[in-house]
Amino acid sequence: MPREFPNIVPPNNSRLPDALTVRQGSGPLIGRMVIEGDRAARAAGIHLFHRHDFDGLVRLNERETARRNWRPIMGTFDPARTDVSPENAFWISGENDNGEIVTTSAGRLYVWPDSSLADHAVEVFFGRDEGQRCILTAPEAKLITGVVFTAGTTWVRPDYRGRQLSQLMSRLARAFAMARWPLDWTMAFIQRPMADNGVAVGYGSRHLGYSVEFPETPYGEIAISYTSGREIYEDFGTFIDEELSDPSSRKFAPALDARLTHDVTSISPVGVRQGSSNRS
Repeated sequence: MPREFPNIVPPNNSRLPDALTVRQGSGPLIGRMVIEGDRAARAAGIHLFHRHDFDGLVRLNERETARRNWRPIMGTFDPARTDVSPENAFWISGENDNGEIVTTSAGRLYVWPDSSLADHAVEVFFGRDEGQRCILTAPEAKLITGVVFTAGTTWVRPDYRGRQLSQLMSRLARAFAMARWPLDWTMAFIQRPMADNGVAVGYGSRHLGYSVEFPETPYGEIAISYTSGREIYEDFGTFIDEELSDPSSRKFAPALDARLTHDVTSISPVGVRQGSSNRS
């Protein structure tokens, strides 16, 4: 039987610190991560909100995918393809002063008391298991069991990249998950090149398992990024001390030269398309 535990759903589109209620885990450390992370984002001109309107996330993803700024999100976050709901999932939006969403991160709860990721990889990726092919050779998938938080959709709009916002957003999503559910593990699927170049480590992941492939998709070899609950707290402490400890820091704001460059490139003649990327 699934484990039973309190499950408080904050109001949709709540300001991030206002949405935090710690029912599990280390309240002081989780609180510091959220409060100081929100402060750092505001210093960079980004306002953070806790949301569970996944239709809104899908619409945003579709718009940005059409602009070649993003790729389609996993089925586990699409309410048309799975049972994602406010009770088992949430996402965080970061908005600029104009109210435009410029960064996101999301996560979904799974409870596998008698099974593991090895049994549910297709469901996690596609939203439901309808016989899609999966080639899973990572033995670590069998370790990921119990109460599991699946992270995804950590995205930054191209003109906001280069500020390490993904590193902040992924940790804030894990902080809310740790506050709400008694997590045994957090995990994410990440494409092999991003795993190899250190992106997963930058997000705070401690382990990588190789590999998973879904032959019907264009993503190629995928690594499993995973971290235990204890290790998440260790990462929070390090990140707060090394990245968020200076109250006057504008760490996630653009450097002056970056702002000047953007001012120049943004006045290209009509019809000249600036480069785009699918990176998060």
